[in-house]
Amino acid sequence: MQHLVLASGSPRRKELLENLKLSFDVSVSNIDESVDENFTPEEMVMQIAFNKAKAVSEQYPDSYIIGADTAVLFQNQILGKPKNEQESIQVLKALSNHTHEVITGVAIIYNDTHSLFYEKTEVTFWDLSDEEITDYVASGEPKDKAGSYGIQELGSSLVKHIKGDYFAVVGLPVSRTLRELRKLGFKK
Repeated sequence: MQHLVLASGSPRRKELLENLKLSFDVSVSNIDESVDENFTPEEMVMQIAFNKAKAVSEQYPDSYIIGADTAVLFQNQILGKPKNEQESIQVLKALSNHTHEVITGVAIIYNDTHSLFYEKTEVTFWDLSDEEITDYVASGEPKDKAGSYGIQELGSSLVKHIKGDYFAVVGLPVSRTLRELRKLGFKK
């Protein structure tokens, strides 16, 4: 029987795979996420995703391993997870009434083969009032999210529109991931 492992502790990625009715285990890699500073954001998320999957594949040598990493890019700057509420407020004010990109890199490793890809989605925010921003930050939702928001929860009220894969913004482009798994021989 084929075995699938998600190399991520993200509850959002776990939920997305569960929605596909896949049977899988979760194994967090805890790798160092630093990469070559000359990498493009796309190369960066794919390399981190690959490093996560590779680390877990050593524990599960005959399994399909999925690693993923997501970055939020605004005006050529990567927006990480906020250090505090004030930083969240600053980030959300900057994103207000602008478009930014969310890039999710995915690596799937199975034995000696692998698939490496990314999905890029443009997200445009409404023109947000100071009250909207402070209320959202006070909810606590932004504290562990790159770009200081989660599109799948309260943060959905900030989003005017998207262009691309919604699920990539959540953290895993599920449709493409499933297709890449199948290319590597995985059967649901």
